[in-house]
Amino acid sequence: MIVRYGHTPYRVVRWCRTMSAWQCERVTETVPDQWLPLPDVAERLDVSISKVHQMVRDGSLLAVRRDGVLRVPAELVANRTVLKHLPGVITLLHDAGYNDEECLRWLYAPDETLPGYPAAALGGDKATEVKRRAQALGF
Repeated sequence: MIVRYGHTPYRVVRWCRTMSAWQCERVTETVPDQWLPLPDVAERLDVSISKVHQMVRDGSLLAVRRDGVLRVPAELVANRTVLKHLPGVITLLHDAGYNDEECLRWLYAPDETLPGYPAAALGGDKATEVKRRAQALGF
């Protein structure tokens, strides 16, 4: 479903919660190209593994279980830091009632008005637009 907020159309993914699980998966399931287990994230960020676990608990970093191991999409950890706007977007999505798995689906849902999907736009000049859309989900 496409709705308008201001002058920009965007996709609403939240409606999927009321539908059955298979419909939700089929519509919004996208997979990042590369996953990093938490020890690799710690190495890339040059911090201890306990610090990475703390970042996940605090909502500064998004990690989900894949094959029984907590993993992070590699593009969310860029150049020895977490993407600048990621913690704020995660907080907005959690405030809107999304769990970590739903946050991941929202960040990787294809969007024609952004360059690909919200997670890719966080690293560019569309980060403000991604934050605005995440904030609108809470209403």
